[in-house]
Amino acid sequence: PGVRIIAGALKGRRLATPTWEGLRPTSDKLRETLFNILGARLEGAHVLDLFAGTGAVGLEALSRGAALVIGVESDSRAVALVARNLAACGRTADYTIHSGDVLVALAQLRPARAFDVVFLDPPYAFTRTRDVLAAAATHLSLEGMLVLERATRVEPDVPGALARVRDVRSGDSSLTLLVRKPEAL
Repeated sequence: PGVRIIAGALKGRRLATPTWEGLRPTSDKLRETLFNILGARLEGAHVLDLFAGTGAVGLEALSRGAALVIGVESDSRAVALVARNLAACGRTADYTIHSGDVLVALAQLRPARAFDVVFLDPPYAFTRTRDVLAAAATHLSLEGMLVLERATRVEPDVPGALARVRDVRSGDSSLTLLVRKPEAL
């Protein structure tokens, strides 16, 4: 079936998907749920897409009104796939993809860079999710939302600076929505 953009300016565009094992794109259904939750929060938003995979989440955000997306992906094959999808959608100016380790990329981001939405979809076997959540929280705008896609069976280890506001389950995958705690601002 592949991956497609669900709504907005790029609605219906089909995206190139991986031809190798190990990359698990966010399902259309779960992406639709995510973006229905985010709603108006996306208009003019700055979005950080960690573990960008195919770039579908970032492209969906742009399609629905986000101003810019920065993606980070460690797999060079996936970085090339994102670049191909950006070119096919004509969105190379407002989506920048960085190749490398997510924690290194977060440490290198300008401290003043605040994101309205931070999306993390690490491999289910990834063991440093708490560290990435803590680092990503420092780049979240005051009203920003951090979204973690995770295996439903695994409870996330949420750092103290973040408050869990909602969980949405879709089969084997779940979304955990987090915001910065007021005392952590």
